[in-house]
Amino acid sequence: MLRATHLAKQFDGFWAVSDFTLSVRAGEVVAVLGPNGAGKTTSVRMLVSLLRPSRGEAWVAGFNTLTQGKAVRAHVGVLTEQHGLYRRMPAEEYLDFFARIYGINEKNRSERIERWMRYFGLWEFRKQRITNFSKGMRQKLALARALIHEPPVLLLDEPTSAMDPESARLVREAIAGLRSRERAVLLCTHNLAEAESLADRIAIMRAGKIIATGTPRQLKDHWLGLPIYEAATREPIRNLPPLPQQVEVLQAVGNILRFRSPDWRHYNPLVAQALVQSGLKLVYLRELPRSLEKVYLKVMQHE
Repeated sequence: MLRATHLAKQFDGFWAVSDFTLSVRAGEVVAVLGPNGAGKTTSVRMLVSLLRPSRGEAWVAGFNTLTQGKAVRAHVGVLTEQHGLYRRMPAEEYLDFFARIYGINEKNRSERIERWMRYFGLWEFRKQRITNFSKGMRQKLALARALIHEPPVLLLDEPTSAMDPESARLVREAIAGLRSRERAVLLCTHNLAEAESLADRIAIMRAGKIIATGTPRQLKDHWLGLPIYEAATREPIRNLPPLPQQVEVLQAVGNILRFRSPDWRHYNPLVAQALVQSGLKLVYLRELPRSLEKVYLKVMQHE
């Protein structure tokens, strides 16, 4: 649904983006992580044919961003960090204005405006001027605007930037509900928790190029090593029972056993079985959390 190959942009000798290579399939949410100035916003502007790349090429919904810019913009919904709402307009009138721009007929306009305003919990406020909306409501209205023409590709640039926690949660919940088989979502953010909760895959960007990609679990396995599992028993573990050779015991103190295994589906049940058969009562067996923050910092340090 979206494919960029060695996309790059130079401004007066400075490469704001030097190598943006990424693909997003239909039904997938991909997050691009990176610090301010990494080139995320410039990449989004090239993907929607607002900036002409200095080199490389990209396709959005099957259209080339270099030669088919008008078609690209007709098939993509964009939420920018500064969304530029016309605050003096009533919310319903605002969405109708943009639906007209996209050439949607009157019947479909009314249906889509009501559907998306209800979806985002804004229908009862449709007659209110946007200036009276909270930050979260404004962001959800901007999302409704981005979706009014039902685009197959959605590009979200810092969708919860500078928002209070409650408003950010409302917007994240709205984004999570937008998953569908027909839609691809590219989310640019520097919020690690947001990326991990929403994205199927993550790309980490620094100094104008993507330096690591994968699912959250793939990135954690690659940069942090195999996960550590913890088993807790009701009684102290005085004599550790024999465990499969592939299981690496890291700690066995008191009633806690910590270990690594190459395949949790196969070996973790064997560890639990060995503990129970030795007469110990198992309280729980869990994977210890591994933070995406540690992955991010390791990738940045390595780069």
